[in-house]
Amino acid sequence: MELGCFSISLSVKDLEKSKQFYQKLGFEVYAGEESHNFLIMKNGNTNIGLFQGMFENNILTFNPGWDQSAQPLSSYTDARELLKSFKSHGISIEQESADGDSGPASFSMADPDGNIILIDQHV
Repeated sequence: MELGCFSISLSVKDLEKSKQFYQKLGFEVYAGEESHNFLIMKNGNTNIGLFQGMFENNILTFNPGWDQSAQPLSSYTDARELLKSFKSHGISIEQESADGDSGPASFSMADPDGNIILIDQHV
């Protein structure tokens, strides 16, 4: 079971200050839009998302169908298959948006400590 590209989505108070801080650690802006209050930053194969005012806590994010550079994979485990598997293992799903048989889909769950995990397929 492949979960796809991994990143941590950080809830930040000041996008510009956070961007500058992570740039000092060697991260570069890779995607996103400051005017929409989010940036995706990259350092090698490590991805972080900076999100101002979009959600309360940090989120572990997996993107099925993408590699660490957000390039489509030729084969991957679809989010709907992951959802079905997780449900069959008794994992409670917090939010679900996985219509149809293919294409974009997402769902989220919480680990035993309350950390939110987002499965967010864009392909």
